[in-house]
Amino acid sequence: MHTLICGSLAFDTIMVFQDQFKNHILPDKIHTLSVAFYVPEMRREFGGTAGNIAYNLQLLDGNPLIMATAGEDFAPYTAWLNKNNLNTSHIKTIAGSFTAQAFITTDIDDNQITAFHPGAMVESHQNSVKDAKDVSLAVIAPDGRDGMFQHARECFEAGIPFLFDPGQGLPMFNGEELLQFIEMADYLAVNDYESQIIQDKTGLTLDELAQKVKALIVTLGGSGSQIYADGQRYDIPCVVASQVVDPTGCGDAYRAGLLYGIVRNWDWQTCGRLAATMGAIKIASRGGQNHAPTREEIETVYTQALMKETIASERAAS
Repeated sequence: MHTLICGSLAFDTIMVFQDQFKNHILPDKIHTLSVAFYVPEMRREFGGTAGNIAYNLQLLDGNPLIMATAGEDFAPYTAWLNKNNLNTSHIKTIAGSFTAQAFITTDIDDNQITAFHPGAMVESHQNSVKDAKDVSLAVIAPDGRDGMFQHARECFEAGIPFLFDPGQGLPMFNGEELLQFIEMADYLAVNDYESQIIQDKTGLTLDELAQKVKALIVTLGGSGSQIYADGQRYDIPCVVASQVVDPTGCGDAYRAGLLYGIVRNWDWQTCGRLAATMGAIKIASRGGQNHAPTREEIETVYTQALMKETIASERAAS
C-alpha cells in the first residue's frame, strides 16, 4: 500500500550575499527602491513539500506516491526522483508552465529576500486522488489552493485517512475554510506559529481543535513537539542534531516520520520520536533532499536519542 503525498514540487535557487542588506538599502529612498546584490555563491536545490516529504519517507522505505504538478523544465528533478526510486506516475506536466520556483537571497545576518513563482503548482487540481490506487494514508500539504480543497475532499469521500498540513498555504484560507479541512482530516500538523494562526482564524483553542481530529501535532523547533491525542498531550523531546546547518525541509522530514509511524499503528510517543529523529538528521545538511542516511543509521540516531531520554527521565525521577 502507498502513502499518497499531495503537495508542491519546486526548485529552490539560493544565493548568498556576502554583506548586509541594510548597508545597501537607503531608508529615505525605499519608495524608489532599485538595488542589485552581487551573489558569487549560488546553489539550486530540489524542494517543495511533496518532494521533501516523499524523499524522507523513501529513506524509511515508506512507499510514498507523489501527486503534484510540474512545468516543462522538470527534467532534472525527474532524473533525481528516478535516481532515488521515487514513483513519478502521478506527477503531471503542465504545458507552457515552469515548475514552482523560489529565488532566495540571504545576507550574512541570515536575512532573506525571497521571490516565489507558483508556476504549475496552481494547476494541482488537474490531478485526482481517484486515479491513485492502493493508498492507505495521504497527506494534504501546501499546494495550489484549488488542488488542496479537491484532494482533501476526494480523500474524505474515498475513506482515505489524511494528515492536513496547511503550512505556508495558511494565508490562502479563512477560518471557515480551515474548519472544512479539519472536519475532513484525521490528523492535523502545524508548527507553533501556524497553530496560533489557526486558533485566531477559527476561534478554537488547541484543545478544541484536537477534539476534531485523531491527533493534533504541533512542532516547536528546538523545544521538541507536542501531540494531542487520546484526550491527552504527549510531549516529544527534540533530538539533538550532530550539527545545525540548514532548517530548510525539517518540518517535511518530521512529517515523513509521522506518516511512517501512523501507517504502522505505532503509539504516538514512538511516532513522535521517529519524526524528531528525521528532523534532526535533515538539519545537519543543506537543502531539503541532500541527506542520505541508511535505515541502519536512522535506527542508530533514534536508539541513541531514546536512551538519552530514558536516562534523563530516570535522573529526574530520582
